[in-house]
Amino acid sequence: MPSQDPFSPWRAAGDAHDNAAAPSAAQRAPGARVWPVGALCLAIGDALQARFGAVAVEGEISGLSHAASGHLYFALKDAQGQLRCAMFRRAAQLAAFEPAEGDRVIVQGRVSVYGPRGDLQLVVESMRRAGLGSLYEQFLQLKQRLQQEGLFDAARKRPLAALPRGLAIVTSPNAAALHDALSALRRRAPHVPVLLAPALVQGAGAPASLRAALAQLYEGIAQGRLRRADGQPLHIDTILLVRGGGSIEDLWAFNDAELARLIVQSPVPLVAGIGHETDFTIADWCADLRAPTPTAAAELAALPRQQLLQALRHSHDRLTQALDRYGMEQQRRLQWAGHMLARPSALLAQHAAQLQRNAQRLRHSGQQQLGRQALRLQQHGAQWPRALQASLQAQQQRLAQAALRLRMLDPQQALERGYAILSTAQGEIVREPAQLQPGQTITARLAQGSATLQVPPHTPRASPHPQPKPPPAPQQKLPF
Repeated sequence: MPSQDPFSPWRAAGDAHDNAAAPSAAQRAPGARVWPVGALCLAIGDALQARFGAVAVEGEISGLSHAASGHLYFALKDAQGQLRCAMFRRAAQLAAFEPAEGDRVIVQGRVSVYGPRGDLQLVVESMRRAGLGSLYEQFLQLKQRLQQEGLFDAARKRPLAALPRGLAIVTSPNAAALHDALSALRRRAPHVPVLLAPALVQGAGAPASLRAALAQLYEGIAQGRLRRADGQPLHIDTILLVRGGGSIEDLWAFNDAELARLIVQSPVPLVAGIGHETDFTIADWCADLRAPTPTAAAELAALPRQQLLQALRHSHDRLTQALDRYGMEQQRRLQWAGHMLARPSALLAQHAAQLQRNAQRLRHSGQQQLGRQALRLQQHGAQWPRALQASLQAQQQRLAQAALRLRMLDPQQALERGYAILSTAQGEIVREPAQLQPGQTITARLAQGSATLQVPPHTPRASPHPQPKPPPAPQQKLPF
């Protein structure tokens, strides 16, 4: 029975063929070639490749599957049909975006037949988004390239002038964005002069028109050629690049690479207020400051007049108070100086008294210091003899104790008590009888002199290992 797989060739062929009978051998033309299945699939694939070559197909992704090998398998479908697709790992890695279920895309590839299942399939070699998705893909690619060039670096961003002397607006003279920006400036900072640099903000010629307006404005700022309505020089401190909201196609002029490179070359800080808060363009990333709307761009570029006047009044009050305090202090010093100069003798007497007090304090301090040092010297002089005497007595006591211990260990003391030290002719001290031989001559050292002794011949030698005495014989008990 045919499979219900969405890519089944049975379903692709249509229900009309579901019950078709296979031709019999008799119905086949005589001599017709019999094809092996695999060879026929290969031949069909070659025929399709020769007929169609490389094709571009637009459709919606369905049944997307990510294989562990990195290959992508999905179907492209529309209201009239569907086509099985295979995108191998290399091509998938080169894709500019991550495809997802339901994405409408345009793929390029070649038609083939997958022999093991006999399926018609498209081998995808490249993929891009269809319709608006294609523009968004271009936007992402341009953004990535310019970011790598360093055009979006935060270190390059400059702060806006706190009190701008003049502003320049680059936009279309008929744009609603110009009206919004001028209304905000008239309301907040009517004292700041504004210069309009007209340019197209939509259409095929808009990128070139914007670049020309900025280049002309840069040149005027650098050469100081800009003038106000009264002919006075106009100093531009901030540039506003503004446009109202619209679709991605309407704002596409601000996604120009050359315009982006020109924006970062601005001699003064540039504020981009393009579209609505959710709209982002390449110009927004390159500007020194991005505003969500043209009105917000104007509000960020100039502080409100009332706020400036309030700050000025506050500074004036603080300066006035500081000057008043300084004047009063100088007046008091002047009065004191006048009072002292009116009686110079009193001033001299005051200084003389101060000098006398200082001299007396110095003398008194010197005498006290000398007295303290003499007292310390006297105290040390009285303590040193006592300390030396105590140390000498302690040393003498330790010496006497050491001499006593030495006398107690002297062998002469034992001789004085009647003991003698025996030694052989070789000078060996005799400590036990086992060292003596019968008839041997030994020397006895006494307390006064020495004596020569001879061991008697019959003196028994003491056994080095004395034998234990035998136990006494048991007494025999008499019968009576």
